[in-house]
Amino acid sequence: MRASVFIGTSLDGFIARLDGSFDFLPQEPEEHGYEAFFKSIDALVIGRGTLETVMAFDTWPYADKRVVVLSSRPLDLSKIKGPGTPRVEQMSGDPREIVAKLDAQGVKHAYIDGGDTIQRFLRAGLIQRLTITRVPVLIGSGRPLFGALDADVKLRHVATRSYPSGLVTSEYEIEG
Repeated sequence: MRASVFIGTSLDGFIARLDGSFDFLPQEPEEHGYEAFFKSIDALVIGRGTLETVMAFDTWPYADKRVVVLSSRPLDLSKIKGPGTPRVEQMSGDPREIVAKLDAQGVKHAYIDGGDTIQRFLRAGLIQRLTITRVPVLIGSGRPLFGALDADVKLRHVATRSYPSGLVTSEYEIEG
């Protein structure tokens, strides 16, 4: 199974403010590859915090994609808004166990999202591709995309694209 990250950050590397909000992201984002990426995935793997954040949105952002929420506590999915029936399930365990389960269930490409979840999967060596879109704003403090690592993670640059709004998207493959 292939695992990828596609995420936006402030220029100083934060994915959210300390309170979890991400009001610094463009309100009307231009297409910067997310739609094609989203079509390429079989499932999303997110943490409980990300789930709680997106449940507050006016509509469920993941359409009919399978969403796996990593949490050891019961989930209340009654607050999900939007058309259709979201495909949400819960798993818990080590990232390697999660990947093994998803692979055994036929998932070929998973989207790993949410700060803690990304960091756990990256430390476990389970991410193959990072796509990071930098927003032209400095927010000074917040929740960082990257945390402590046990060793260097070597990356191979694939591509960088800039957009009229000032967004800059860079793609990397994890080496090794």
